Amino acid sequence: MRRYLNAVKTALLLGLLTALILTIGYWLGGSTGLVVATVLSLVMNGAAYFYSDTIALRAMAARPVSEAQAPELHAMVRELARSAGQPMPRLYVSPTAQPNAFATGRSPHHAAICVTDGILRLLTPRELRAVLAHELSHVYNRDILTSSVAAALAGILTSLANIALFLPIATSPEDDDAPHPLAALLMLILGPMAAGLIQLAISRSREYQADADGADLSSDPLALANALYKIDQWTRRLPLPADAPHSAHAHLMIAHPLSSEGMAALFRTHPPTTDRIRRLQQLANQPTAGPLGRARPAHLSGRAGAPTPTTMRSLAR
Repeated sequence: MRRYLNAVKTALLLGLLTALILTIGYWLGGSTGLVVATVLSLVMNGAAYFYSDTIALRAMAARPVSEAQAPELHAMVRELARSAGQPMPRLYVSPTAQPNAFATGRSPHHAAICVTDGILRLLTPRELRAVLAHELSHVYNRDILTSSVAAALAGILTSLANIALFLPIATSPEDDDAPHPLAALLMLILGPMAAGLIQLAISRSREYQADADGADLSSDPLALANALYKIDQWTRRLPLPADAPHSAHAHLMIAHPLSSEGMAALFRTHPPTTDRIRRLQQLANQPTAGPLGRARPAHLSGRAGAPTPTTMRSLAR
């Protein structure tokens, strides 16, 4: 039921974004503007559908890793994918010092998991496995496609609003369909803000769901909680530059990769890490972990490993 409600909410939010785009397009150019906005939305969504994975991997300078190069990483992902009854995704490693990970691709059959050098050096194998389960859950829930479409729609809306600010707004009294100047101005100013808030709502709800489903898939919510704590501490020490190519794909990461202090924290694409950890700890205290009710093995019922470097450093070379 929770997954169904989440899907309905996401569909409504995406529909609202599309409606805002079409409204501004109509105000800019009447029926012609409406057609242009519609075509632009279709083109951008098509690009997000087919090329979001390629763009994200190139932005992170990620390189594919074979099973011979990363046997332990492949073994972890294969075991998790087999447990979920899903195909094996492609695996990549990014030469980024910041510990992070993301999934990309439009479906389980066209998916890729990317981890950074930093996360391979920081996490224990148990914690890394929990992170991989989180990312695989994004793939299985079609979150990457949803977030890519939301980002594309928000970008279109912002671009249209920026263009409209430099154009005169029709106020002919004979034109009953012309918007009121004040209403149009408010739409042009508040539209991009609404788009950003809608994108944040989609991204944050999807992160909570992936945490729960990832904890269920790995049967180890405490390992994921411990991993999130360590990743959060190190992303604060090693934030990615806001103008770097990575920044456009911040919503894909398991932890927010950019520096965000003060008011900027309100516009992070991820929920507060402390809240995510609290929810995972609550899952760990239940008889079963995650929404699918998969029982936790006895050897994973204790506390996640202490923050020590992983023995998988060879993958980060």
